[in-house]
Amino acid sequence: MSRFAVESSCLPATPDALRALIEQRRAVRRFLDEPVADEILRDCLEQAVLAPNACNLQPWSFQVIRDPELRRRLVPVCLGQNAARTAPVLIAVLARPDTWRESCAAIIEQWPEPQVPEKIRDFYQRTAPFQYNQGAFGLRGLFKRVLYAFVGQRRALMRQPNSHAEMRLWAVKSTALAAQNLMLALQSHGLATCPMEGFDEVRLRKVLEIPRRAVPIMLLAVGRAAENGVYNPRLRFPLEQRVSWH
Repeated sequence: MSRFAVESSCLPATPDALRALIEQRRAVRRFLDEPVADEILRDCLEQAVLAPNACNLQPWSFQVIRDPELRRRLVPVCLGQNAARTAPVLIAVLARPDTWRESCAAIIEQWPEPQVPEKIRDFYQRTAPFQYNQGAFGLRGLFKRVLYAFVGQRRALMRQPNSHAEMRLWAVKSTALAAQNLMLALQSHGLATCPMEGFDEVRLRKVLEIPRRAVPIMLLAVGRAAENGVYNPRLRFPLEQRVSWH
């Protein structure tokens, strides 16, 4: 555990403190030319991977780009956005639908107790592989869809993911939770962020050599906010437009 995490664990978490942190977070488009300490970045990434995720398979990875030349090459990939041009750090946030096998094995290997509970071992050696293995050309997923359609007439069950497309969605959902943790952790250190979804994925893969089955979901610009970094006042729709109560 990092020094920052130890210190913060002594502080009470209050609704007001959390609200203040969330309200402070804005998408910042311009940054100061100041470096970000590796220790802070590591602390925030440690908090990012504490995010809840499906079956604890942690289907994410991060590429932290500090090298000035590599950041310069990413500016046109990000369509010339000011956030990419001025941020001293860029973080590629990747969903990883392709890592479930190694994660199943790693959970058993790295289990934090002397003995792995039999239920845990059985889940990661049998249940999870059945659930997440879609087979060659997705044929195993097709079989499971037919099977679940039949069994599901009698009882409720988990029907997804049962295709390669659903595996992508499965990984993206968990990775988005980690990305939000990451942004709030950086905000707690007084750093600003800008999650950029506007980028050329084909060129991004060439510049960063991203694994074929990894899914880039955002490039996160990180740094100290410049005075003119926030372009517009915040606008959120009233809850009544988006929330229903049952």
